[in-house]
Amino acid sequence: MTKKKDIRALSKDQLRDFFVENGDKAFRGNQVYEWLWHKVAHSFDDMTNISKATRQMLEDNFVINHIRVDEMQRSNDGTIKNAVKLHDGLMVESVLIPTATRTTACVSSQVGCSLDCKFCATARLKRMRNLNPDEIYDQVAAINQESLLYHNRKLTNIVFMGMGEPLMNYNNVLKSIDKITSPEGLGMSPKRITVSTSGIPKMIKKMADDEVKFNLAVSLHSAIDEVRTKIMPFNDRFPLEDLRESLKYWYEKTERMITYEYIVWAGINDTRADIDALVKYCSYVPCKVNLIEYNPIDDGEFQQASTRAIDDYVAVLEMNDVVVNVRRSRGKDIDAACGQLANKSS
Repeated sequence: MTKKKDIRALSKDQLRDFFVENGDKAFRGNQVYEWLWHKVAHSFDDMTNISKATRQMLEDNFVINHIRVDEMQRSNDGTIKNAVKLHDGLMVESVLIPTATRTTACVSSQVGCSLDCKFCATARLKRMRNLNPDEIYDQVAAINQESLLYHNRKLTNIVFMGMGEPLMNYNNVLKSIDKITSPEGLGMSPKRITVSTSGIPKMIKKMADDEVKFNLAVSLHSAIDEVRTKIMPFNDRFPLEDLRESLKYWYEKTERMITYEYIVWAGINDTRADIDALVKYCSYVPCKVNLIEYNPIDDGEFQQASTRAIDDYVAVLEMNDVVVNVRRSRGKDIDAACGQLANKSS
């Protein structure tokens, strides 16, 4: 028996060709493409303006590998976490984060993660595989529906800050963003999308060369190599100097500032030397800093720094004209906060 093809791996032109080869009109491919992406059809039976015979032909040849929200948890603060089951039974998690003015989707790009950040629950999972473009797209579409249902507005922003390192799944992430931003998909502005990386210099340069239109965030957490390597061991391979060079390249090519995501931990990066190193690093390329509240992952090795340490960071950064925001975590009661995604439902 021939294995059915994943229909969403086909371009619109390939779909049109399929119908012509099977004695139908090319425009039928346009109709199916619209059902697959803009209308996010879960099955061929959903395609109500297509004849039953044509739907059966699609069923005979193709499959829609749609995700399924296996479990949805709602936080006291309105945050929603989805445990998402993929077509092969593997699981990832995605999160809807609401505020008074926006709803943000935090989406995953890998099952597990390719990197080894010690403070992140996802990094403790073995990387099983990369997500396909449609699996990333489906997470966004599902969260958009939840935003409409529970918050009465469309999704406004997307961050690739869920499970996985997006730049280790570069091609599929870019393909998913192409679909998300296309008028034939979800029609979202790329300016509303942020890809967060732990810092892969070669791929940051490639993004700049590819003239991407979305925003870039870097999970930094220390501007001192020895400290960063302790908490993010891959920093040995991609040291701060290489990262800095790639970010300067990014800015020269795109003229878009970088956001540094930065957690302050007690006894790890909460000294004045740590602050001064960050200020210096911020001087190399236009940027802003998000100081993120830490969310424990059970073992006690990492502890949230004192309020005073956070205040010191804010004061010194502002004194040096660096824009800084303190981000309070949301969804902690359902393990949906930054660094906590780890498939506990699987």
